[in-house]
Amino acid sequence: MSFVKEFRDFAVRGNVVDMAVGIIIGAAFGKIVASMVSDILMPVIGLVTGGVDFKGMFYALDGKTYESIEAAKAAGVGTVNYGLFITTVIDFVIIAFVIFMMIRQMNKLKKAAPPPPPPNSRDCPRCLMPIPIQASRCGHCTTELKPA
Repeated sequence: MSFVKEFRDFAVRGNVVDMAVGIIIGAAFGKIVASMVSDILMPVIGLVTGGVDFKGMFYALDGKTYESIEAAKAAGVGTVNYGLFITTVIDFVIIAFVIFMMIRQMNKLKKAAPPPPPPNSRDCPRCLMPIPIQASRCGHCTTELKPA
């Protein structure tokens, strides 16, 4: 099989297409959650914590104080951006919680498989032909059977 044909067969399989759609929707969902966290939640959290802006929280590795992360970077100083990290952790927790709730609801919607029906026949121990479960003799070889 040629490489191109093999790749085409792989790429058009249903599960690969489903995965691609899931990744695209997940990326869009991630942007929505990131916006919700940075534009809605973090200002409220900042208000509750006395006006703290998490995005502006950083540590300059040279030990000096800078007005902003951009100012420190413009001065060529490395920074530890722990405020952005806190925001990213909050993003993750929210996304994980929403995915958990969605999967939980999908599992509730799944119907449990009905139990299999009880067998209505069994095999004769002598001739191995199927016989009714209530039979006391095999109809094929007339072997006497033990009650089921």
